[in-house]
Amino acid sequence: MPRKRTLKLRCPICKKAVKSSDADFPFCSDRCRLIDLGKWASGAYVISSPVVDADEAIRESNPEDPEDES
Repeated sequence: MPRKRTLKLRCPICKKAVKSSDADFPFCSDRCRLIDLGKWASGAYVISSPVVDADEAIRESNPEDPEDES
């Protein structure tokens, strides 16, 4: 009979081993969860480059095409 698989990862804050069945997953404790929330709230986590929609990128590359002419 196959065993039930448990995923073991590391806490992103303190790097302790964490099981996917733990209550605070993916964190090891409520403390690490709050530290991560504080980083989000303070702006420590940022997206390095702006996300551009594919349609928007096409419009920017072809500015002579009329979008809405009435």
